[in-house]
Amino acid sequence: MKHTALKIAGLISLAAAAHPAFASTYLLTVAGLGGEPDYEQRFTMLANDTDKILHTGGQTDRVVQTLKGADATRAKMEAALNKIASDAKPQDAFVLMLIGHGTFDGAEYKFNLPGPDISATELAALLNKIPAGRQLVVDMTSASGGAVNAFKRNNRTVITATKSGMEKNATVFARYWVEALRDPAADVDKNETISALEAFNYAEKKTSQFYTEQKRLATEHPQVDDQQHAAAFPLLKFGAASAEVTDPAKRALIAKKEDVENRIDALKYQKSLMAPEDYRKQLTGLLIELAKAQEAIDK
Repeated sequence: MKHTALKIAGLISLAAAAHPAFASTYLLTVAGLGGEPDYEQRFTMLANDTDKILHTGGQTDRVVQTLKGADATRAKMEAALNKIASDAKPQDAFVLMLIGHGTFDGAEYKFNLPGPDISATELAALLNKIPAGRQLVVDMTSASGGAVNAFKRNNRTVITATKSGMEKNATVFARYWVEALRDPAADVDKNETISALEAFNYAEKKTSQFYTEQKRLATEHPQVDDQQHAAAFPLLKFGAASAEVTDPAKRALIAKKEDVENRIDALKYQKSLMAPEDYRKQLTGLLIELAKAQEAIDK
């Protein structure tokens, strides 16, 4: 019996050595070029929401940076990644989240930014300099599936909004990924920590439901390249941000915001059948409504 206990203790020690606790987690969120007012507004809102969630809860082991709007340039993105590469240690973790539009020409994926874009190959070269022992890339852009081969590495989990570079329509996966970070319902194992796989499963299910409810053919199919490592990657612990979802008043506001976003997506789907002036008028009204819903949530 004593021998068995010693063997178990030895296995636990080996497991702990193989998977040491992270000293710090470096998180970089980049909201790229929108190209149109509605996308600019919505990408910025998603980046702001992500930044707020990551800063909430008092976790001192996180180093959070967010680039959006005019700051989301290739030069500033490269500078941020190079800084992380110089600061991070092998025992640290690193998370990159990309929000916006991507393109794929059949050979190379590019993340659209104000000014020069950045390719998956160029991004991967920057990521490969980061010594963090565990890494996660969440590319929520259109055509993001075209970046997987460039991003993949032994210590890196890759999540994309699309299954290939040929799914080129704007995605909704990003907003459900952000929702997963604040919703306790995403914490399936009830350990008060959201893993990358739990966030993915939540967002993937919501994305599928969106197309079903809109009665539209799905133009994005989210994928995760390594479910085992995604399940073992703790993304964040639930903090005060999750109160927004458990509070009935906040839930109503969040539901209203999602309804407005769905109406914007439905309107864009009908754009080609509408008079330009009518489309602009309706879109402007919805964007104002969306901004007001976000302002109410933030209060």
